[in-house]
Amino acid sequence: MDRAQKEKLVEELGQIFESSGVVVVSHYVGLTVADMQDLRARASEAGGSVRVAKNRLAKIALEGKSCESISNLLTGMTVLTYSEDPVAAAKVAQEFAKENKKFVILGGAMGENALDVAGVEAVSKMPSREELIASIVGCIGAPASNIAGAIGAPASNIASILSTIEEKAEAA
Repeated sequence: MDRAQKEKLVEELGQIFESSGVVVVSHYVGLTVADMQDLRARASEAGGSVRVAKNRLAKIALEGKSCESISNLLTGMTVLTYSEDPVAAAKVAQEFAKENKKFVILGGAMGENALDVAGVEAVSKMPSREELIASIVGCIGAPASNIAGAIGAPASNIASILSTIEEKAEAA
């Protein structure tokens, strides 16, 4: 890799560290190519990405960034799992680590906050952006359906009373 390629890679990594809601750093020693493809597919499906980069270049890219504190995690064979959604990458990494013992989460960053292994696990248990939106929409929609039910209920009660009166009148 020549100097221009390294500079481009450092710039790309810098963008990842700046724009990602969460970055998870993990060791992947012993994973097969198929395992890595599975991890990449899961991350992509969740709206995230996976990146293997040289630690030295990643440390250079971290200089001056809000998440610079994670540079001490960049040792050995590391892989970065990241996403704009502050929860997606952590969920993907956590689920993948449960199924693959060779994938070991070291920590990560969520904005300025450095995360240890427990922090990544805690973030992975939070609801995703889509789940939060769905619950908010559900909360907003519930009162409207209750109002519609309340408005419709008296009309059905009146109709049943009228039919009962009509039946009594016919019987008499």
